[in-house]
Amino acid sequence: MPPFGTSSKNALLFAPSHLKWIGTSDLVSGVTSNWTKIPSPLFKKVVIVLIDALRDDFVFGSKGKQFMPYTTQLVEKGTCHSFIAEAKPPTVTMPRIKALMTGSIPGFIDVIMNLNSPALLEDNLIWQAKTAGKRIIFYGDDTWLKLFPKHFVEYDGTTSFFVSDYTEVDDNVTRHLDSVLKREDWDILILHYLGLDHIGHLTGPNSPLVGPKLYEMDNILKKIHTSLLSKEGESSLPNLLIVCGDHGMSETGSHGGSSEEEVHTPLLFISSAFEKRNGPLKQPELVQQTDLAATLAIGLGLPISRNSVGNILLSVIEGKTMREQLRFLHLNGFQLSRLLQENMPTYEKDPGFEHFKIAEKSHGNWIKLYLEGNNSEVLLNLGKKVLKQYLEALKILSSSLSKQVAQYDMYSMTVGTVIVLEVLLLLLLSMPKALSSRAEFEVPLSPPLFSLLFYLLCLLLCAVHVIVCTSAESSCYFCSISWVMAVGVMMLISALMCVILSTFGKMLENPKLPVKNPAVSKSSWSELDVLILAGTAGHAVSLGASSFIEEEHQTWYFLINTLCLALCQEICRHYFLVRDCDLQLSTAVKQNFEDTGETAQFKNVDIPSYDSKLGKVTYSDEFLRGSEKWMGLVSPWIILICCRLLRSLNQTGVQWAHRPDFGHWLTSSEHKAVLSLLAAISLVMIFILVQRRCSLVSKIAMALGLLGVYSYRAAIGNVVFPWQQDSKDISKGIIEARFVYVFVLGIIFTGTKDLLRSQVISADCKTKSIGLWEVYSGLVLLAALLFRPHNLPVLVFCLLIQMIMTRCIWKPLQFDAAQITIMHYWFGQAFFYFQGNSNSIASVDISAGFVGLDNYVEIPAVFLTGFATYAGPLLWAIHLLCYLSSEVSRNSAAMGHGCFCYALICSVPVTVYIILVTGLRYHLFIWSVFSPKLLYEGIRVFITAAVCMFFTAMDQNRSQKIQD
Repeated sequence: MPPFGTSSKNALLFAPSHLKWIGTSDLVSGVTSNWTKIPSPLFKKVVIVLIDALRDDFVFGSKGKQFMPYTTQLVEKGTCHSFIAEAKPPTVTMPRIKALMTGSIPGFIDVIMNLNSPALLEDNLIWQAKTAGKRIIFYGDDTWLKLFPKHFVEYDGTTSFFVSDYTEVDDNVTRHLDSVLKREDWDILILHYLGLDHIGHLTGPNSPLVGPKLYEMDNILKKIHTSLLSKEGESSLPNLLIVCGDHGMSETGSHGGSSEEEVHTPLLFISSAFEKRNGPLKQPELVQQTDLAATLAIGLGLPISRNSVGNILLSVIEGKTMREQLRFLHLNGFQLSRLLQENMPTYEKDPGFEHFKIAEKSHGNWIKLYLEGNNSEVLLNLGKKVLKQYLEALKILSSSLSKQVAQYDMYSMTVGTVIVLEVLLLLLLSMPKALSSRAEFEVPLSPPLFSLLFYLLCLLLCAVHVIVCTSAESSCYFCSISWVMAVGVMMLISALMCVILSTFGKMLENPKLPVKNPAVSKSSWSELDVLILAGTAGHAVSLGASSFIEEEHQTWYFLINTLCLALCQEICRHYFLVRDCDLQLSTAVKQNFEDTGETAQFKNVDIPSYDSKLGKVTYSDEFLRGSEKWMGLVSPWIILICCRLLRSLNQTGVQWAHRPDFGHWLTSSEHKAVLSLLAAISLVMIFILVQRRCSLVSKIAMALGLLGVYSYRAAIGNVVFPWQQDSKDISKGIIEARFVYVFVLGIIFTGTKDLLRSQVISADCKTKSIGLWEVYSGLVLLAALLFRPHNLPVLVFCLLIQMIMTRCIWKPLQFDAAQITIMHYWFGQAFFYFQGNSNSIASVDISAGFVGLDNYVEIPAVFLTGFATYAGPLLWAIHLLCYLSSEVSRNSAAMGHGCFCYALICSVPVTVYIILVTGLRYHLFIWSVFSPKLLYEGIRVFITAAVCMFFTAMDQNRSQKIQD
């Protein structure tokens, strides 16, 4: 039973029983009325048809006229009130169902809860209807069954996450319609169709599959509407059909963000109680999605949910008398004013509350005239005036509540922020030792844990925890966990603080820095070091602006372009300034050699040899040196060209996401042949770039796996074989995808076997390098399978840039591990956006999680979706590990330096962003911009932790220290 709402036959329309009702007797002294009773319902039966991802232009646009003729006729000339409902982000299914049924604004954590929805404990329309004795039947998305367990007298749920199915998932709903519509043993019927959403995820809103699906939905609506009309008698109440969407879909077919295509959905009220539309068709009114809960509560004669911030839609009740309309609006206003009192201490000064009190007073005057029997025009005009006052008050109240109703768990947020800050501070204090020649990063736990300060801090923090949790009025997550976990967190905070103080104290006692690695030490900071520091700091600071978060890809594109120019300068300095000095020295030695003829003394001098027979100098390796020099000079410009091409492939962000890009051009049905050719060339290039360091068995597996990737895409209709005449035989490609998975697992298993051999049997760096590269190759094959065909060039350019950087820049210039790590991180972030990702949930390609699955399995689906989303950063991180493992012979501490720098460079922006978000929690764009970015950063923390653990496991130098 929900803790925030109660209901009975004499319960109030708006709130739980502990709130006192200000009835009409309070409006007009000495006058009594029956307004403390629940108003009678306006409709007998209600059918709610929720079509997942139904965009407003699918009904009101050209697609609606073409594929939904019956619905279009009802909108234009029928008994229908049509609206455009605006959904608040996050635009994913579970939060939207909560908004529709409670009228409240869900939190962004519901994006995570959407994967496994818990029961909804908040006061809601479904619970109120069940308590009032309404019989509810549900068919469709099983998210409803998780949110409202034991609320339906009959139900049949379908899995919402298996996006490869867009036919059976709707047929399983429709098959119940004929029998249910003939029966009379229900009051509310809810149907949630998922097929349109699945088509969007697979092929986008412009897919040829969208039209037939809309036509199917139109026929279903026609069947339901016809049945409801046939059952209405002259004396009975009319029935109501509601058609709505939970969210829309972006131009790529996904959702979760705040673009207009994602937040605007149609909302139709169809009933014989409404008058037929006459005159020219008007643009549908823009309303809030939360308005449905309040309006439907009035229509069913139920209490409005306690936390609802929605307004009653006047068009739905405009057929009632003026007295009833004012009564409904007053009830809605009183509920909103009560909610405002609970959330705002200074509620009396709120403009909405003041407007409501004025409207309430005018309403009292109107009631007095009405009860006196005054039927003049004065009564009518006063009623219209009161109506406008109520509507204005409701609008302002709803707006104020939408801003104030978000309650932040500041205690839990503070605890998390303190832990993150302590970890970052510990990393910064450990930099001198971690980047020394021995790469030491040992956290001294024993002395701090047995110190008096540690126990005092634990006692102090536990006392604070008890005080906060026993005095907090609102619910707190950290207070709801077990005391064992809470004490563990307090001990963690205390231990980190003691370690930080101990480390800082040792630095003060012995200010002399550890000896740096002579292979990587430099006398002064280079321009590249300054660029890396300035770029990292600038990116972290830019996260405080919403525009920079929306267009963060531009920041990374700028940084890697600037990095390429800086590398070009370093290469010129290396090949011209340094080599010119070497050449002058070589010329002087050669002149001395010719004058003295003492050849024996200069056998070890690297000078050009002299051929007496030809009478000229033959440069045996000058050609190789020259080619190396020119390849080094050209390489930054090749990388810049690759990055520019990748930017044209996928438009991302917010400001320019609507612009056409090369990816949209490729995915259109007219250019399938071009896409097929590009995909085939890309797969061949992937094989050429990857196979160079693989074993023979892995090469064969890679070739067969890439062939399977193309076969999978051909099976699902993305690409075609040259001999394929048509694309009628389209399947789910399950067999082909599983064929590729076999080779992915085989290659990774081969690499893992080599890694175990190098770690356990012998410290063979070559074997470990081969094993790491084969693991990397297996992940590349997995990425090729999960990427959409038009994104395969991203994978090709990723491998190409890595090869160019390795051969022409990093090895010749001998950058240290810290610099190379940061370059890998920067390019990994850039490739995250090159894939078409953004800081909006809408850019997540959910269909990647179901490649090769014939039903929804949570763990594989989550893993595949996460890997496909973060493939860019992950592949660059694993390549960093492969590269540093080959550098151990030159620098034994390379792996340790790389692991530390990777953890540090990832921790800085996360820590800064958490602090900024905490301070900006009341920002206008906190839910649409800052919260999705925080979700991405949280997942990136887990990925960073996994990468660092892999680094530590592969660090042979550290393993030897542990053994010693």
